[in-house]
Amino acid sequence: MMRRMGTEGANFRVIAGRYRLDARLGRGGMGVVWRATDQLLGRGVAVKELPLDETLSAAEARRQRERTLREAQAVAQLSHPHVIVVHDVVEDDERPYIVMELIDGDSLADRIAAQGPVDAPEAARIGVDLLSALRTAHEAGVLHRDIKPDNVLIENGTDRVVLTDFGIAQMSGASTLTESGSFVGSPEYTAPERMSGGGTGPAADLWSVGALLCAALSGESPFRRDSLSGIVLAVVSDDIRPPAQAAPILPVVQGLLERDPGLRLDATGAERMLREFLVTGLMPVPKRFSRGGRTYSPRSVLATAVLVAAMAVAGVSAAALLVKGGGDGGVVPTSSVPDTSVGRPSTATTSGTPSRSPSPSSSPSRTSSPSLTPSPSLSSSGTSAPVSTNSE
Repeated sequence: MMRRMGTEGANFRVIAGRYRLDARLGRGGMGVVWRATDQLLGRGVAVKELPLDETLSAAEARRQRERTLREAQAVAQLSHPHVIVVHDVVEDDERPYIVMELIDGDSLADRIAAQGPVDAPEAARIGVDLLSALRTAHEAGVLHRDIKPDNVLIENGTDRVVLTDFGIAQMSGASTLTESGSFVGSPEYTAPERMSGGGTGPAADLWSVGALLCAALSGESPFRRDSLSGIVLAVVSDDIRPPAQAAPILPVVQGLLERDPGLRLDATGAERMLREFLVTGLMPVPKRFSRGGRTYSPRSVLATAVLVAAMAVAGVSAAALLVKGGGDGGVVPTSSVPDTSVGRPSTATTSGTPSRSPSPSSSPSRTSSPSLTPSPSLSSSGTSAPVSTNSE
């Protein structure tokens, strides 16, 4: 049983004979994060206490702990300036803990709530850092599976972007942490292939980055709805309407929010496009995203209707969206990119003010919260950023 926290010298809780849990920083579906002290090295750390599923048998609970520790150890091998540093993985009283670097800063979600959405250059900077981090993780066979503003930290003073909370990360080829077929993650940022029960690959993390960029620019995910069934429908079949503020980097957002994971813009391509935007103010457009139509197969429409209807009747929660073994990846619309005219240069506007090309050496600045009114479609005539069509 957890002992009550107190002042210095009181009966603090110490795990693994080394880490003193000082104060709770936050709590989520995947556990509690503590501000802690490494008493051996005398430094501050963050400790994530992973929950135990009381419904599991002793053997199942042991396998879950072993799998959690194994996957946390894999994340600990990642070395990247924009990936949280994992110092240690320990077990105390049959409960796993992940010991990480302590970041002095706020989450992107907290920054948006306190200061309003960011501008396009700042969103591009955040996107570049996240995509670079994901390339390293994916090359090591690690999938994050829960990328959202809450899991991106911005360090005070340096504005360093840090991808954290690999609590539901999955090693490529390994089973998920949830053997019961339950869904893990945040529906508003979850790729359609996961929603439909298909296999999860690196492309699913990239979809989440696309939704995160929209949220950073406007204040909310483009898939936010009033109900869970509405979110599911928005992700798998509704017209995707990025916010008007995404116009300067719209081709990247379009490419990342491509419903067919085989056609989705990859991390290397998206990172390169955002870097060019930061340097030149121009947005290169890969040829395969310069035009195209949205297609829906009868199978995809039927699957979506059945999924939403079943949710409405059964009243299921987000923890039951992903059915183990269901789907083959072909039950979602094959394209999210409508016909566009991004090959014509024009001037990006936000709240009626022409955007300026950022200087490579200048620090991107944040803007006050703009209107959250979404653009009429993925492509909006007269609101796309100046583009360069010589990419790829």
